[in-house]
Amino acid sequence: MSLQVFFHEIEKGLSLPVYLLYASDLFFHREAIEAIKRLVPEVEREFNLHIFDLSSSGEEDLSFAQIVDVANTIPFFGKRRFVVLVVNLQKLSKGDNKRLDDYISNPAPSTVYLILHEGTLKKELRERFRMVKTISLDIREPEIPDWIKQRAKIKGLEISDRVADYMLGIIGTDFGLLSAEIEKISLLGKQKIDVDDISHIIAGEGSYSIFDLVDALIDKDSERVFRIYKTLRETTDDYSLIGALNWQFGRSLSSGSKPKEDDYFLRIFELLHKADRDIKSSGRTFPMEYLLVKLLRL
Repeated sequence: MSLQVFFHEIEKGLSLPVYLLYASDLFFHREAIEAIKRLVPEVEREFNLHIFDLSSSGEEDLSFAQIVDVANTIPFFGKRRFVVLVVNLQKLSKGDNKRLDDYISNPAPSTVYLILHEGTLKKELRERFRMVKTISLDIREPEIPDWIKQRAKIKGLEISDRVADYMLGIIGTDFGLLSAEIEKISLLGKQKIDVDDISHIIAGEGSYSIFDLVDALIDKDSERVFRIYKTLRETTDDYSLIGALNWQFGRSLSSGSKPKEDDYFLRIFELLHKADRDIKSSGRTFPMEYLLVKLLRL
């Protein structure tokens, strides 16, 4: 994951003079800033760590030219000065953009200048900063379970893929909430964590019901379908899920469907009936994932 690339740079001591970091989720801006703070010795932070948040209306009245002057100042009581600029590059004035470009073309040798851009990096920005070490801090959804496990490991916790999937299903992709819940779990006093240990304390707004699963199936949202299923299967067996799907789709049909939708519902009930029959006749666990894929393809 890209965030891990930045942590590797931290481990190397941020050896380059300029970095461009970007993220759509401001949680990762805060994560990056905390990592930078940890890199700077505590006794030097007052003198050699400067964080300027130009995205905040409450930021002190310091001009961009003055910020550049800070970056060009020799560090006190240390070898390097760290300047962090939180900004949306596309909102900078023409004059400030020129000042930034001038600094990047000739950076101070004793300063590490880190630009934290809010949002994605569009083509023109990629081209403009092609000579700068550029790192995306955002995490793609398939990478979130690994991020949850790594975050838990930092807290001394050992969690399985099952637990990570459960947390993602209940809480959703709000990284701030996920981080807060991991902090809460760390207070349990256990190292190895199972779903049973956390099901009573995880209280995300992303808890799901069979209604949510049906809505996701109708919307053909495969990622959401399987995320909801991973959550529901922790408390409901597959046979009960099939029965609940049959009941809920029946309600949707009885509430009034257009003639062209009748065939759609007919095929749904045929698949559910076959799945129900297979479970009863074989006594084996039915592969729900297979049924969900078929329902998504209707």
